[in-house]
Amino acid sequence: MESIQVFEQSLLGYWNAFVASMPRIILAIVMIVIGFLLANVISKFFKKTVLLRTQDPLMVNFLSKTIKLGIVILIVMMALNVAGLGGIATGMLTAAGASAVIIGFAFKDVGENFISGIILSFNRPFNVNDTVMVDNIFGKITSLEFRYTKLKTFDGRDVYIPNSDIIKKAVYNYTEDGFFRLDFMVGIDYEDDIELAKKVILEAVRTSEGVIENQDHECFVVVDSLGVSTVNLKILFWTQTKEYRKRALEVKSKVVQNVKQVIMANGLNMPADITEIKLYGSQTSIPVTVDYINKEK
Repeated sequence: MESIQVFEQSLLGYWNAFVASMPRIILAIVMIVIGFLLANVISKFFKKTVLLRTQDPLMVNFLSKTIKLGIVILIVMMALNVAGLGGIATGMLTAAGASAVIIGFAFKDVGENFISGIILSFNRPFNVNDTVMVDNIFGKITSLEFRYTKLKTFDGRDVYIPNSDIIKKAVYNYTEDGFFRLDFMVGIDYEDDIELAKKVILEAVRTSEGVIENQDHECFVVVDSLGVSTVNLKILFWTQTKEYRKRALEVKSKVVQNVKQVIMANGLNMPADITEIKLYGSQTSIPVTVDYINKEK
């Protein structure tokens, strides 16, 4: 009986302590709710205000999330103290400090990506909507998060690249300054005048819509190689665009059409590949039929 009474008294004591601490617990819950709301408001206000002063949405987005996370952690710690659980808050901080090394080894990649994200928010080789290639992944930058950079490829896939890879690997930015060089090959007949071909092709390229030429961005035509049936000319030209995939290819398409037209208009030829037929073993002949079409009729 005595043990039962001790148990009842202990239970009653815990209950009284709980009832006495209810106002503090309720206040702590209210603080946490208000803290979350306040964190959202401050984060959005910061994002909206800073965006008016900077043209770097990636950095603003990253910093606004960091501020929100910091406010939430601070409010939770304050709420634990108000609820009389300051020992838990202190224990959490102490445990976090003591286990930092262990957690660092266990979550090395997560920590590495997070730190890389902080570095990229202030210093990075791209901005939002830039077209880049990282480790053979080609697409447009859409966002920068704590652990990864989001990239949308031109076939519609969303790729999440760890921030540590962005720091460590080569990043090819195709649209940082807006200029991009395009090229293609065209083959002319061995009997054609190469200098004439280069001259008329270059004129066609320079007059094509969307082609840019200045002191730093020059268009030119060179003899690239000698093929089986053609002298292969390489045409190189510049365009200025942030929409690499669409606009650049549209410009290239127009230039190819103009070059083809000017080649035909100047009596130059673009021979097809030569096909060589060999006879093996006892085979001494092969039937061949040639159809001639008189286009003058």
